[in-house]
Amino acid sequence: MRFRHRAAAGFATLLLPLAGLVGLASPAQAATSATASYAKTQDWGSGFEGKWTVKNTGTTALSSWTVEWDFPSGTSVTSAWDADVTSSGTHWTAKNKSWNGTLAPGASISFGFNGSGTGSPANCKLNGGSCDGGTTEPGDSAPSAPGTPTASDITNTSVKLSWSAATDDKGVKNYDVLRDGTKVATVTGTSYTNTGLTAGTDYSYSVQARDTADQTGPVSGAVRVRTTGGTTEPPTGDKVKLGYFTEWGVYGRNYHVKNLVTSGTASKITHINYAFGNVKNGQCTVDDTYAAYDKAYTADQSVSGTADTWDQPLRGNFNQLRQLKAKYPHIKVLYSFGGWTYSGGFGQAAANAAAFAKSCKAVVEDPRWADVFDGIDIDWEYPNACGLSCDTSGPAAFRNLMSALRTEFGPNYLVTAAITADGSSGGKIDAADYGGAAQHLDWYNVMTYDYFGAFDKDGPTAPHSPLTSYPGIPQEGFNSADAIAKLKAKGVPAKKLLLGIGFYGRGWTGVTQSAPGGSATGAAPGTYEAGIEDYKVLKNSCPATGTIAGTAYAHCGSNWWSYDTPATIAGKMSWAKNQGLGGAFFWEFSGDTANGELANAIDSGLK
Repeated sequence: MRFRHRAAAGFATLLLPLAGLVGLASPAQAATSATASYAKTQDWGSGFEGKWTVKNTGTTALSSWTVEWDFPSGTSVTSAWDADVTSSGTHWTAKNKSWNGTLAPGASISFGFNGSGTGSPANCKLNGGSCDGGTTEPGDSAPSAPGTPTASDITNTSVKLSWSAATDDKGVKNYDVLRDGTKVATVTGTSYTNTGLTAGTDYSYSVQARDTADQTGPVSGAVRVRTTGGTTEPPTGDKVKLGYFTEWGVYGRNYHVKNLVTSGTASKITHINYAFGNVKNGQCTVDDTYAAYDKAYTADQSVSGTADTWDQPLRGNFNQLRQLKAKYPHIKVLYSFGGWTYSGGFGQAAANAAAFAKSCKAVVEDPRWADVFDGIDIDWEYPNACGLSCDTSGPAAFRNLMSALRTEFGPNYLVTAAITADGSSGGKIDAADYGGAAQHLDWYNVMTYDYFGAFDKDGPTAPHSPLTSYPGIPQEGFNSADAIAKLKAKGVPAKKLLLGIGFYGRGWTGVTQSAPGGSATGAAPGTYEAGIEDYKVLKNSCPATGTIAGTAYAHCGSNWWSYDTPATIAGKMSWAKNQGLGGAFFWEFSGDTANGELANAIDSGLK
């Protein structure tokens, strides 16, 4: 999968590494009328997610707050949200943002962070005083996480939830019930019936305990619930029609989740892969947190037509995807990790596959967006081979990683992978055990594109996504048919193979020959990257002049491009059906026209 560089953007709310040494400011006021409590909300071994909650327990408003604590050596904050966090050695300081410093009596505010290491905070101070604020006994611990809720008595408009009790050294007072990350009720018992729901709709529930001092503990695991009834889902047949949505496309490309609605594409697809999560220190992690869950959308930009608010628990792409799924309940969304740029972390991940899988599930099931994702996609470029960097983890590493993911995620989540389409003898398909790994996966996205391009600046010109071989092809085995045949021969069922389509072209300049096989002098100019251009641009700027191996090509001036059109996609979909493949996928939505003509061609071709 190609990963285009996104432009840097200086958003104040971006979560950035917190390594700077900053002097500590004097506390703004005494802390006798407020408390600060800490909870570890997630733990994946070598890292964790922590949350501080500041509550005004007094009778007058707080105008600002500062929380300080010490971590033992080896434990640190790596990113944070809803507070400005700085450090001086092992001492950490969190100050309110401009918009959440004021707390009315009885009000509370939480901020969170991701950390590395295994230590816990000590020597807490709030505005220079005790974090207990004089209202709780010193050393009062927050309650434990309750058990993951179970759902029963599900109807069109209601669901009953039950959970096992949390524990606390001073006693549990009550529980907050969270629906899609937002509190909907506080109850004293360990069950709750949520009413007033919408028929045929997906919801995610978790619970959080409060102790007698009103400290909240970590959030429980989440249970996903779909109410009965609702509208009939649009017929999609038995074929997967999947598109990649790029996280960074909301910047220069100005492509947002709502574009899937306005283009008509949402009704033509079955699945979305959200690209990309990063792989750092052997763990899955959110990459651009601003785009993912903080970017605010106005009413006209939003799928639902409702504007985001500053205190909304979830904004950004994740919230827009939530709204899209509410509008199109047939769509499933997977979180894709890796890609060309971020595949370098998979080697370390494979060294402890179980820990990696646990970290991935923690990201996918984060209570703030647990209802958004229906599975995980791994885009490792390439196991035991070279991409942007070279991996030497061995032929079994990929299979072991997929096995660990299936064990961790279980049968109710989708687990998929985007894989090489190098069908040459001794090529990348031969470098890893794709046949053995297939038993753990729902399907493979076979990246049957990018075979040829201006990364070979002198040519010869060749279609970047040939369906079959042809006389004069620069490299045998570099075509879809050979790749699919090789994967089948390794024991991968045809129904677990999706054919890849590029919604873009690759091109050269300095070309005089119209037919494929000509020499070139370099990459043709592209809007975002030399040698690459979106289909929506090429269809008008350099219309197709011929086809070869099931793919179109175009010669205009001194430029030579190859790309798929609705006509060539129709041919490829017919071939995919004849091969018994599970469907098709494409990279990526923003390359299509405003009316989604390529996505429509895939949908029509697979019916």
